[in-house]
Amino acid sequence: MNGIDGPAEVSAVGTIARPMRKDALRNQEAVLTAAREVISESGVEASMEQIATRAGVGVGTLYRHYPNKQALVDELVRIILDELISTARAGLEDELGHGLETFLRAFGRSLARHHGYSAQLFSPGNEEHQQQLNALIGQLHSQAGQHGRISPGVALGDVRALMWALRGIVAVTGRNAPDAWQRHLDLHLAALRADPLPSSRPAVSDDQLLRIAAAQRDRRPPR
Repeated sequence: MNGIDGPAEVSAVGTIARPMRKDALRNQEAVLTAAREVISESGVEASMEQIATRAGVGVGTLYRHYPNKQALVDELVRIILDELISTARAGLEDELGHGLETFLRAFGRSLARHHGYSAQLFSPGNEEHQQQLNALIGQLHSQAGQHGRISPGVALGDVRALMWALRGIVAVTGRNAPDAWQRHLDLHLAALRADPLPSSRPAVSDDQLLRIAAAQRDRRPPR
């Protein structure tokens, strides 16, 4: 066995390397845990040295796994998006149609937990994951409507706008009032269930959503 029984190691560019040794796997898990904590606390400005110290590894070990901090942040973002995708898929199995509400609460918790770098979830460069998640959110919206969990007048754009609002609230209150988003979500979910809806103004349209997404891609920073 030669002490090698871990999963295959994946480089920062996505190529498959040799299987990872147990000690290397432990180090990588420690690095990811430390990176989540440090970057959530200090933002993406946190140094690789801070992360290595929290993980209890040398900075050289950190750089062997991730050639630069952006590669490490990209990995954290991928993990979070995978978690959200899994939550959305599980929500579609809810026979009572609570999947959308469950997902929105998980989304808010994720934003709050990863406050220091949650904005990276929506930055260009994660289009494949974002497209999967967007498609699942559309299905959750349809499911909620079919089960009467939201008013017939609630459009997908209303759900997107609620998610944007949660992002803004967590960005402003995340450090001092990390649970503020929960009351905001409670109030909006109650409004989405109201029939008739408390507003007759039009929702954000699909065309507007596509233009917003395109604008975000155009603002993609150098990597």
